[in-house]
Amino acid sequence: MHDGGVAAFPIATVERLRRRTDFRAAATGLRASVSAFVLQARRRADDGAIRVGFTVSRQVGNAVERNRVRRRLREIVRLSAEGRLRAGHDYVLIGRRAALKLPFGDMMRELDRAVHRIHAPEREGTAGGVSPQPLHEAGRPPGRGGASENGAKSRAPSRSKSVE
Repeated sequence: MHDGGVAAFPIATVERLRRRTDFRAAATGLRASVSAFVLQARRRADDGAIRVGFTVSRQVGNAVERNRVRRRLREIVRLSAEGRLRAGHDYVLIGRRAALKLPFGDMMRELDRAVHRIHAPEREGTAGGVSPQPLHEAGRPPGRGGASENGAKSRAPSRSKSVE
């Protein structure tokens, strides 16, 4: 309850992740995938405020759709941050196209499930159904376009017939 405008219990402060280095650091932590988003989490050295970042790639849709996904993700975090997200952690939610059509209550339950899976290893010492590895490595995969291993560009063989 409230007493003179002051909360009777401490509410963890939630801050936004804004720097690319913070997003990249969170990507090195644990990850839990659900249908509407991927949750990445990393424990920081300090026990400061909860920090949350949101990202939605262009593959999700046009700017209007991406912004709608981002707003929905921000709202589920705002409504469920109390008691679920932990101080001293950075979280990144990567929006998926399914977040456009999934009912809001289902998204809330998915966040609860993903946070539970992320923090399960801390309690039980198991993987908790999350992956510690990144989804992919940045950059172009080897052997896919660009320069070959010896530095020269590869060329397709000529289709013209040779005269003998």
